Amino acid sequence: MEHGEPQVVSEFWPGVSHRKLGTWFFLVTEIMLFSGLIGMYLAARAGSGDWPVTAEILGVNLAAINTFILIVSSVTMVLSFAAVEEGNRGGLFRFLLLTALLGLIFIGIKMVEWSELIHLGYAPLPPAHAPEPGRTPLPPPGQTPSGSLFGSTYFTLTGVHAAHVLGGVLVIFFAMAKVLRGGYSRKDHEGIELLGLYWHFVDIVWIFLFTIIYLI
Repeated sequence: MEHGEPQVVSEFWPGVSHRKLGTWFFLVTEIMLFSGLIGMYLAARAGSGDWPVTAEILGVNLAAINTFILIVSSVTMVLSFAAVEEGNRGGLFRFLLLTALLGLIFIGIKMVEWSELIHLGYAPLPPAHAPEPGRTPLPPPGQTPSGSLFGSTYFTLTGVHAAHVLGGVLVIFFAMAKVLRGGYSRKDHEGIELLGLYWHFVDIVWIFLFTIIYLI
């Protein structure tokens, strides 16, 4: 399959295919989405008088390891693109598989962190507690108004990002299936390039989230 289907070039941006232009516009909308979510988080934190000290309730070291895993996945994605440019379908498949596995590990570690936060009481919404007659129950540690707000904003930010990682993993699996069917070659591999653009974007977003949530 050395000769793929001819690319449809955009008249709006000469030399750029419709698929690549569409991907760029899609990423612009994603930037707007995450900018809004990050702004929501920062506004909530700035407006709270007793925002939790995130370093005391979040596993910074575990998040740093997870960040490193996602950065490595960007490297394996670059290597997959380099492999297809050389016409090496075997290398392409292996590096795509590594990228997908690293993405799944990232999500798995994130789920462990979510579970620990929920156990501490920082669930997105406070649970309903039926008070005993004549008694006002004390809320769980994280279920003060600011704790509940922190949980809601944190789970929204990291949950939306994790959904994007999972979506990327599913597309990678689709690309791997196409490789097994003889797809992609030196002359026809734009799909891998566009997948790489999306994956690198997801990685860059996480670096911003890691800095804002865990370090600042």
